[in-house]
Amino acid sequence: MSLGRLRDYVDVSDGRVTVKDREGLKSIMGGLVYSAVFDPSEERRRDLFILIKEIAKASGAVPASIQGLYEEMGRSYPGFTVPAINIRGLTYDVARTVFRKAIEMDVGAFIFEIARSEIGYTAQRPLEYSAVILSAAVTEGFEGPVFIQGDHFQLVRRHFLSDPDAETNYLKGLIAEAVDAEFYNIDIDSSTLVDLERPTVKEQQRPNFSKTAELAAYIRELQPRGIEVSIGGEIGEIGGKNSTPEELRAYLDGFREVFRGGKGLSKLSVQTGTSHGGVVLPDGSLAEVSIDFQTLKTLSEIARREYGLSGCVQHGASTLPEEAFHMFPETGTSEVHLATGFQNIIYDSRHLPEEFRQEVYDFLIEHYGEERKEGQTLEQFIYKTRKKGFGPLKKRWWDLPRDVKGAIMDELASKFEVLFDRLKVAGSAGIVERTVEGMIVEKDGESIDRALEIIAAG
Repeated sequence: MSLGRLRDYVDVSDGRVTVKDREGLKSIMGGLVYSAVFDPSEERRRDLFILIKEIAKASGAVPASIQGLYEEMGRSYPGFTVPAINIRGLTYDVARTVFRKAIEMDVGAFIFEIARSEIGYTAQRPLEYSAVILSAAVTEGFEGPVFIQGDHFQLVRRHFLSDPDAETNYLKGLIAEAVDAEFYNIDIDSSTLVDLERPTVKEQQRPNFSKTAELAAYIRELQPRGIEVSIGGEIGEIGGKNSTPEELRAYLDGFREVFRGGKGLSKLSVQTGTSHGGVVLPDGSLAEVSIDFQTLKTLSEIARREYGLSGCVQHGASTLPEEAFHMFPETGTSEVHLATGFQNIIYDSRHLPEEFRQEVYDFLIEHYGEERKEGQTLEQFIYKTRKKGFGPLKKRWWDLPRDVKGAIMDELASKFEVLFDRLKVAGSAGIVERTVEGMIVEKDGESIDRALEIIAAG
């Protein structure tokens, strides 16, 4: 991409970007973000990602916290459930599809997210993820708050038990990286630390709520002036059973007692019977998923009525049958996390060339074969492992023919339309505009100047 062409569409003065021609800009964002993602220099990638984000903000697509909407939801539930969408591969194309459908259906309440584990195996650090999402917003002409979320920013139990300080510091480093990349929504998951050997529910939850409070206070220290990061907690990791009102109250009461740092949590993730990625049968098909919607309703009502939270969050729901999704708004669920179902559409699409699909599977067998468990069929192994085929082969995915990606995106568009409809977020742009302030946080102007030099150099 030539600097001259970019200069046709944007002005840059004193490290600040002004958009001159939004329509023209749309035509070059794909090439700009591709160059940024696959530039061999880490420093050059960083500068290009920052430039892309500043272009997006100048175009009206502004990274934002969903806190204001969730506070409103805590006062009066608006009747919809916010979808939080994890994108593991073909991120630019999938995000474009989401934005396109959101514009068509007047949807404002939706989140893009990536989990701690996904950052690794999809090879998408927070700055890259936010830049790619925002470049897609520019291409589709989306204007308004863009909610980007750190999902399952988790303390890994075995690492924590081995070295608590090292694991805590690692997660703090990831949080700092994410906030700097303008992830203004962070879900802390220290439910891995729940200790069921302790005598009371509150003592069992103490390691969880204490560590959540510490990390939440750290987020409040980092957040930019004028931004109130939306922070989520979780109680559903340990125990293999549905969460209870007693656990919810023990966790939230304990958090209130120890948290010192301004506003607390905006939502709470609970366990109601799902499994991340679904349960795969020996033939590679998925077992029927069952959610205890009454538990979800009861816990959401308590969280909202007694603690002012937006409600409860459901994880691992993307492989549910479509006819079940209307239950989330009916039970007052504030947010639902969706990931594997989109991955399945991509991998199982009849439009994905069979030779490429097999190339990915052969790669997984060669590089991850030792992870295959005893008694696990090849189909089960592939299903559980294919999420790891996105990162190492990222450029191969991005370089798929345009018609192939377009056909797959059409399938995903149909899925997003159904989800937006069933979750009742169609028409939610108005309440988002009313409750969420899209404040622009200025970033490093020197990085923008360096990015322009990179482009000028060809």
